[in-house]
Amino acid sequence: MSMLLAQSRVEMLRMSRNVYFVFWSLLMPVLFYILYTRIFTTDAVDAQQWNAHYLMSMTCFSVMGSSIMTLGIRLVQERVHGWVTYLRVTPLPNSIYFGGKMIGQTFIHLCSIIIIFISGYLINGVSLMASQWIGSALWILAGSLPFLALGTCIGTFRRVDTASGLSNALYLSLALLGGMWMPLDVMPDWLRQIGSWLPSHSFGNGAWVLIAGDMPHMRDILLLAAYLVGFMLLSTYIRSKQKEA
Repeated sequence: MSMLLAQSRVEMLRMSRNVYFVFWSLLMPVLFYILYTRIFTTDAVDAQQWNAHYLMSMTCFSVMGSSIMTLGIRLVQERVHGWVTYLRVTPLPNSIYFGGKMIGQTFIHLCSIIIIFISGYLINGVSLMASQWIGSALWILAGSLPFLALGTCIGTFRRVDTASGLSNALYLSLALLGGMWMPLDVMPDWLRQIGSWLPSHSFGNGAWVLIAGDMPHMRDILLLAAYLVGFMLLSTYIRSKQKEA
């Protein structure tokens, strides 16, 4: 246990000092939030409802990006730089190595959620019941698991530039098509059909219905669980093939 805690602490420190992480996971979502709630505003919807809705979108956007990009690219970098090879000759088990990353990443996600929630309150005075704040935070933490699994898939790449390019494309595509930047209702019908089956939409939708006073839909829970299992199996399969090679 002490080894796992020490490894988790190291991962937290490394991520908190990563400028790339700070921009993509904290600064960019807050900038988008200001842009779409303070600059590009509309009278077609209730302002308070939209401000709360978009706050959840940008919090999910932040956590999803951290899971896919920060974790995935870091795994590739550590392999390319020989860190993974070095760890194989140390007493540190693979389970502690990956467990430390997951715990560290989850702690950073919690910090991101708190910071963006506070930003929403300070920028637009978003006011929710305590149960809604806590419920949304717990949903976002739990809902990030499929994207962490996707990050481990990205981490199987052998080149940093390839992993970086693909993770950027996946991150932005999932955010756009999943309705995090704009509601699916304003998209063409064929894009709505695609977006409704993406994990990013189920991820965001769980938080959106929570702040509306409802519970996450079973369809969203099952879809996220299916993506989690699928990405985990894919990551395990690729790594086993790489070891054989």
